[in-house]
Amino acid sequence: MSPPGPPEAAPGNPAAPRRPRWGVLALVGLVGLGMVRQGLTGETTGPPQPGAGSALFPGDLPPDGPAPPPLPRSVPSRVAIPSLDVSAPLMPLGLDGNGRIVAPPAEDPGLAGWYANAPTPGENGTAVLVGHVDSRSGPAVFYGLGALEKGRTIRVTREDGRTAVFEVYGIQVFDKRKFPSRKVYGTTGRPELRVLTCGGPYAAGSGYAGNVVVFARMTGSGQGDPPGR
Repeated sequence: MSPPGPPEAAPGNPAAPRRPRWGVLALVGLVGLGMVRQGLTGETTGPPQPGAGSALFPGDLPPDGPAPPPLPRSVPSRVAIPSLDVSAPLMPLGLDGNGRIVAPPAEDPGLAGWYANAPTPGENGTAVLVGHVDSRSGPAVFYGLGALEKGRTIRVTREDGRTAVFEVYGIQVFDKRKFPSRKVYGTTGRPELRVLTCGGPYAAGSGYAGNVVVFARMTGSGQGDPPGR
């Protein structure tokens, strides 16, 4: 898995992300995620894909209403998507030599990752989570991501004891050859979250042709693990 690489940390200050290198990001998509679908026992239709009604429309940006106060930087430890019965630990991810995000280990399909040099979930800016869609043994952590609906909640628990709560406002599949980096990673001036996995048509040998991208905005935060919907 080699997702596109969002901002790097500034030299000497790992807590301060740089602006995205759009020239690099535009050349890479979410490559390699779930490229072992042929190993799934009994799998015939593949993971669910977003419907037309889930797409991101122009009216969805900028977000309506005031943004909640951003949180300080804190390492995220777990992501929960209650409507998909997802609750997964998070590991920090960096970039490979080609400027792509290094994948969570394929041998642990229930593990997701966060791009460590971008804003952390709850900070002002766009945080990024990635995970596999499937594995040789079956569905992986974000197998159902394409079935997520607008208005659903994503919760990210952080090491400072706070939980950043996000509301989904768009889910789309993008061709990895034409990955719209500015649209996906660009800032909206408030805390945002993107969750990525593979999707779209699948071909043996080349894998999934597209990337499922969930767009979500922070709606609040609290201590511990608040209920979602």
